[in-house]
Amino acid sequence: MIRVMVVDDEALIRTGFQHILDAADDIEVVAAVPGAEAVRTAEESRPDVVLLDIRMPDVDGLTVLGGLRRLPHPPVVAMLTTFDMDEYVATALRAGAAGFLLKDTDPEGLPFLVRTLADGGTVLSSKVTRTVVDGYLDAGPEETAARGIARLSDRERAVLVLIAEGLSNADIAARMHLGTGTVKDHVSAILTKLEVAGRVQAALLAERAGLLRPPRDREAP
Repeated sequence: MIRVMVVDDEALIRTGFQHILDAADDIEVVAAVPGAEAVRTAEESRPDVVLLDIRMPDVDGLTVLGGLRRLPHPPVVAMLTTFDMDEYVATALRAGAAGFLLKDTDPEGLPFLVRTLADGGTVLSSKVTRTVVDGYLDAGPEETAARGIARLSDRERAVLVLIAEGLSNADIAARMHLGTGTVKDHVSAILTKLEVAGRVQAALLAERAGLLRPPRDREAP
């Protein structure tokens, strides 16, 4: 059973997400709270996944994200937003968010996205993906990403490419004929070597370093 907490300042949003997710056999919403109660509630209810509004009047979503990341057993956090252009996107990713979802995400697809998060995958709404990539790639030169990638072993680089393609740990294990535990070890090593807080940042570094482009594109002047 995947334990989920929904954090949003609007009761209607919290209730809607809770009804959608509770209808899934393998998901349980253990809490649905406004931002001011989020960190304390997470510490008590120990959710696996948190869906967190990035903009709330009582407390900033980035502040809540920081508090959740400091918990002894931090949950996986995906940010919720109504905007397809949000200046907080890159900041949240660097702080360890596992993805971004628009609040108008297709209800039928929401349980699948939660399962992906719980399995170590990343989720990015198609409407924000280009914004995320463009903003993150503007944060530093391509050479910086290349130096981080150079620290990886061949196996770790192969895992990184699959992370960047959005595969979960289980999917990567199946694709590479590895145990899930081995994949988790590789992911941990990748994040350490790249000096990033989460899989999304690692994926964007792979993009910046050109790992996802065809070879002919990487060799072009």
